[in-house]
Amino acid sequence: MGVIIKDIKKNNNEIIRVEVSEFQEKELINIRIWFQAMDQNTGEFIFKPTQKGVALQLSEFAELQDAVNRLANYIKDKDTGNMPEQFSGEKVKEETK
Repeated sequence: MGVIIKDIKKNNNEIIRVEVSEFQEKELINIRIWFQAMDQNTGEFIFKPTQKGVALQLSEFAELQDAVNRLANYIKDKDTGNMPEQFSGEKVKEETK
């Protein structure tokens, strides 16, 4: 079981859950859509995870934080009528098989 950081309501039946969870003995930042379903044992509504989401290693948090900061700047620029700054960094190399 993970440590829930925040639930963000997506609609009446779904949430976006940000949590720290463990997979194969590694802690991960897990950002995933969860849907509401009825528990067959209790008849109560519970949230279950979907496959839609992303899991990042804790070591990637600084990159995620940088992306969120850039998003905040983009929104601020757009709200003030300025042309939002475009990312001009290195492209991520695609993995070849």
